Amino acid sequence: LVRRTSEERSIMSLSIAAGTKKGFIVERLPKDKVRARPSRRKGVLGKRVKQVRSVVGEVAGLAPYEKRLLDIIKMGGVTAEKRMYKVAKARLGTHVRAQRKRDQIKNLYAEMRSRA
Repeated sequence: LVRRTSEERSIMSLSIAAGTKKGFIVERLPKDKVRARPSRRKGVLGKRVKQVRSVVGEVAGLAPYEKRLLDIIKMGGVTAEKRMYKVAKARLGTHVRAQRKRDQIKNLYAEMRSRA
């Protein structure tokens, strides 16, 4: 009969290939050594992409439906924002994209008014 320390017993119980804590025992890397996976920054707007989009926007101008949104906001009225949203939703397909586009066009219009 071999006497084992509590540490040896815990290591032996962990080295069983079954249960929640199965598998080879390894030391966890410290937080400062672990880099985030590239998938964690998916969808984050980079500097280059932001610059390219702004240049393309300046050169190409607005799409026809964006001009229509701009006309709707210029006409004003009580339900201008709601109508802008409905047109954008019909074109873009999702609630969030329509809201973003509406806000983008509103900001563009505000910028145009402040320049004039």
